Amino acid sequence: MRRSLLTGIITGLVLFLLWQMFPFFEVLISSKPKPITPRGDLMALEKSNIKIFEQAKPSVVYISTLQKVIDYWNMSVLDVPRGTGSGFVWDEFGHIVTNYHVIEGASEAVVTLSNGLGYKAILVGADPSHDLAVLKIKPIPGVMKPVAIGDSDKLHVGQIVYAIGNPFGLDWTMTMGIISALGRVINEDSGAKIKGAIQTDAAINPGNSGGPLLDSAGRVIGVNTAIYSPSGANAGIGFAIPINLVNRVVSSLIAYGKYVPPRIGIESDDRINHLLHRRFGVNGVVVLAVEPQSPAATAGLKPTIIYPDGRIIFGDIIVAVDGKRVNSFKELQEILQEHNHGDEVTLTLLRDNREINIEITLE
Repeated sequence: MRRSLLTGIITGLVLFLLWQMFPFFEVLISSKPKPITPRGDLMALEKSNIKIFEQAKPSVVYISTLQKVIDYWNMSVLDVPRGTGSGFVWDEFGHIVTNYHVIEGASEAVVTLSNGLGYKAILVGADPSHDLAVLKIKPIPGVMKPVAIGDSDKLHVGQIVYAIGNPFGLDWTMTMGIISALGRVINEDSGAKIKGAIQTDAAINPGNSGGPLLDSAGRVIGVNTAIYSPSGANAGIGFAIPINLVNRVVSSLIAYGKYVPPRIGIESDDRINHLLHRRFGVNGVVVLAVEPQSPAATAGLKPTIIYPDGRIIFGDIIVAVDGKRVNSFKELQEILQEHNHGDEVTLTLLRDNREINIEITLE
């Protein structure tokens, strides 16, 4: 009887303790990792983003530069890190396109490919006026992939764009945004102006310079070159040099080692052009001289004649190119730079007080 009573008391105590500890076991059970619920397919936009990055990565490079400095204590020359930037593979011959300011003042540049290996580069040519430069490394088959080139003349505000580069030294970073505006003017520190720039809100930071701006098809439509920011970091306003301009400049840098703009072979002086406007109310570019065997000579342009007694007989006056009016020699050169060598343009000339049109091939 006593044993049965004692057994009952013990059993009751155990059940009471288990009942008191039930919340603890409940929490313990619920704290175990839950099985992962498989996710469905990625969104179409996500798939597109991933594809663009994977296709573009082998074309984008990381550029680090060195600068020689003199240690005046022992008169030794040292190579010290100068800066980093981005670039991209232009062709199968190992040409790399980047910004001029990425390599400006550097004594050596190292190009790191998507395989993580760095290769010393040589400078092929540079054009500070357009902030572009071309480097060259030994081609690495199977690693280097030339970019696909788009058409910056067919862009529209609102298009989705992607910037790939190495901001703050963080290699192979992709950001996404839209084209915010077209036809912007970039004022370079050197005083040069780059017209027709692309404005984007895709995050562009120091280190992105020289990297490609891609459209939704993965084609390069510009070279990321500058940001507008009081702090120096991304503020949603970045700029890229349009690829059609890049194509013209880079082709010249590879061919000649410098930028050789298309020309017609005339001499002019804006002081004379301004005088023409003030005295006669005529806007245009006075042809002062025609270079022998130049496109202008072939087309029969007439130069101005200046006599020893100071008399001037004006020759041809260029008033328009392909229908675009020109008021100065600088404007004429800017319009011609929108074309390639070998393109044919129509000059509107003021000759014998009447306008005529002639065709001329740029060289």
